[in-house]
Amino acid sequence: MTTDRTSFVDLRSDTVTQPTPAMREAMMAAPLGDDVFGTDPSVNALQEKIAAMLGFEAALFVPTGTQSNLCAILSHCGRGDEYIVGQQAHCYRWEGGGAAVFGSVQPQPLDHAPDGTLPLAQIEAAIKPDDAHFARTRLLALENTLGGKLLPFEYVQAATDLAKSKGLQRHLDGARLFNAATAQAALNKRGDIRAEARRIAQCFDSVSVCFSKGLGAPIGSALVGSREFIARAHRIRKMAGGGMRQAGLLAAAASHALDHHVDRLADDHALAQRLAQGLEGIEGLKVEAPHTNIVFVDLTGAAQARSSELLASLNSQGILATGLYRLRFVTHLDVDAAGVDRAVAAIRAFFAKS
Repeated sequence: MTTDRTSFVDLRSDTVTQPTPAMREAMMAAPLGDDVFGTDPSVNALQEKIAAMLGFEAALFVPTGTQSNLCAILSHCGRGDEYIVGQQAHCYRWEGGGAAVFGSVQPQPLDHAPDGTLPLAQIEAAIKPDDAHFARTRLLALENTLGGKLLPFEYVQAATDLAKSKGLQRHLDGARLFNAATAQAALNKRGDIRAEARRIAQCFDSVSVCFSKGLGAPIGSALVGSREFIARAHRIRKMAGGGMRQAGLLAAAASHALDHHVDRLADDHALAQRLAQGLEGIEGLKVEAPHTNIVFVDLTGAAQARSSELLASLNSQGILATGLYRLRFVTHLDVDAAGVDRAVAAIRAFFAKS
């Protein structure tokens, strides 16, 4: 099996990216303080930058997106409250039930429509009446992108307007917000990705943004909201062990990513399209057209029985992916066109064998 990391085509996730040389330089040059005392200048600069970029009063730098979502939900909701969320949403399905475990906040999961949205009628029907028999519905949590899919902006506006009209707070898990903004800008033929990110974010009371996915930083997310909201979230971050002291080293990487890696996300989207198109027509594969940088491929019929064999074959050639009967390939700044073509050729060769 290939062992040299530079020879791998790692399509497991955009979380596997390595800091670029320029990002490493920015990290080493970052002025440091103690963020628990609020005196790390690099953390403070990052928080001011992302808050201003998305149109909010304040921001909080946290180690992970999971902690960011946890701080958000527990800042919006108290014990005995609930939040409405999608069955496939990360903050419900893949974050260990943190809101319920640590905050006694109940999720009310809803099924997604095929485009990833939560039907408005189902959202409205899920809001509980003011009755002692029920948990108090406090929050609507959406995710954009969801499994790489861009939520239509008109839907985002309608869903958040509905939530606001019913007295609910609105949180966005925008781990890949800038991927969503890149896709939205291309769809609407607008060039300013940051302006599109702000348009999406302004539909919500709070937004979580991840720096360690497509933006390429090694660690970190930010939660943005009002000053009062961020003050509550700061207390919860402390309880969750999120005070990181000289965190400016990491904040500098995130700040560099915002300055230099947002506009290049379109390259990742183009590579995902290249990958999807390269896999079209292979018998037993159903390729889902990507909106952003994530390609899902369903194995059908006899191909399902060869799923493990396929992944093992790819792995032996230094091509990494995840899944079983539904494979996931994610493009990012450490994958180029040659790597995508190599993956396509390897998959085609595998299925060409009798």
